[in-house]
Amino acid sequence: MGVAAKHTVAFHTLGCKLNFSETSAIARNLSDEGYNKVDFDQSADVYVINTCSVTENADRECKLWVNRAQKANPDGFVVVVGCYAQLKPEEIAAFKGVDLVLGATEKFNIGHYLHDLTKRESGTVHSCEINEADFFVGSYSVGDRTRAFLKVQDGCDYKCTYCTIPLARGISRSAPLEQVVAQAKEIVDQGIKEIVLTGVNTGDYGKGEFGNKKHEHTFYDLVRALDLVEGADRIRISSIEPNLLHQDVIDFVATSKRFVPHFHIPLQSGSNEILGKMKRRYRRELYIDRVSRILEKMPDAAIGVDVIVGFPGETEEHFLETYQFLNTLPVAYFHVFTYSERVNTEAATMENPVPIPERKRRNKLLRGLSAKKRRAFYENHIGTKRRVLFEDENKDGYILGYTDNYIRVKTFWDPSLANSVHFAHLEAIQPDGVVKVCL
Repeated sequence: MGVAAKHTVAFHTLGCKLNFSETSAIARNLSDEGYNKVDFDQSADVYVINTCSVTENADRECKLWVNRAQKANPDGFVVVVGCYAQLKPEEIAAFKGVDLVLGATEKFNIGHYLHDLTKRESGTVHSCEINEADFFVGSYSVGDRTRAFLKVQDGCDYKCTYCTIPLARGISRSAPLEQVVAQAKEIVDQGIKEIVLTGVNTGDYGKGEFGNKKHEHTFYDLVRALDLVEGADRIRISSIEPNLLHQDVIDFVATSKRFVPHFHIPLQSGSNEILGKMKRRYRRELYIDRVSRILEKMPDAAIGVDVIVGFPGETEEHFLETYQFLNTLPVAYFHVFTYSERVNTEAATMENPVPIPERKRRNKLLRGLSAKKRRAFYENHIGTKRRVLFEDENKDGYILGYTDNYIRVKTFWDPSLANSVHFAHLEAIQPDGVVKVCL
């Protein structure tokens, strides 16, 4: 296997499920080349940091993890990849301790750049123009032994005014349908019970499947094909734009034995005026239609929401419009993001920025509302039975898991339950917010 057989490598991933799937693909590639994987806090020959750049905080985290790598081994060779590495490679290369920065097209060829692991005075950059990121590299991650994140799509053709993802990941493109099905079978063959479909704009699946801009298949075609994969106990859709969540997909999931009743649908604002400024491709009326359709077909479905507070020009009235919209919407939880200015986005130059303390206040208010929504959703299911996929870790004498409709549950530790699915009776919400169950 050569020199590399003696080398160790450690990984840390920032950001989304898509990044986790790609880190796993990179790890498998390096394992095939003879590298032994170790924990990030151990002394390793190579440290790989896969970055996000959705928020300013994600950028700061990159520098934090570079410092941690240098603390674990001052002589360790530090490689930074991911969205931040594509957007600002020279900035990262100037960080003390960084040796190599790889852009969007180079990160899957990392082994090619690791023949000399001598520490460098400053980082070397191998990046690309983002229009060169026009091909698809398949990947899936096995975060634990119970679920895997399967990448089906990459890039985005939308022009949301706050978002850097098209600049970091390029145009929308998809995995060939046969490849996705084959990788799903690989995951099932490893004994993993749940597959989570991931992408930048998952509902746009099929565009660029064979290197062109046409849709050879649709997301509906993908869902139907994966539903036929024998042994796949659960398939979950991680996130899908409301304008791409068509009725045929909702209706199919409602009758599927594999796809679970859980949808995560970005909203971003409950104000049509702000949605217009964001250049979102829908208005709140369509969002209400999608939520209503889901709950008509699947009354027990969990619906999660992404929402941004503090967008430029968002007045107190706009915010209250969003708050009241979410308050009346029958959803289960929110992911709340505080708007932060990103270089080379249209929103960064918009007038009437919201003061930072006010952005934080609005975030806190919506997170409080989300907690109430989640508890109400949980309470509505107390006394019912749901199928639970248990994980494989002993957490202070308990084993945890999720119901099909995304309720976090726990029961007394029993190793025989690990990575298995059982019907469980939902008894009571515990002080930690997790529902205790009995079998």
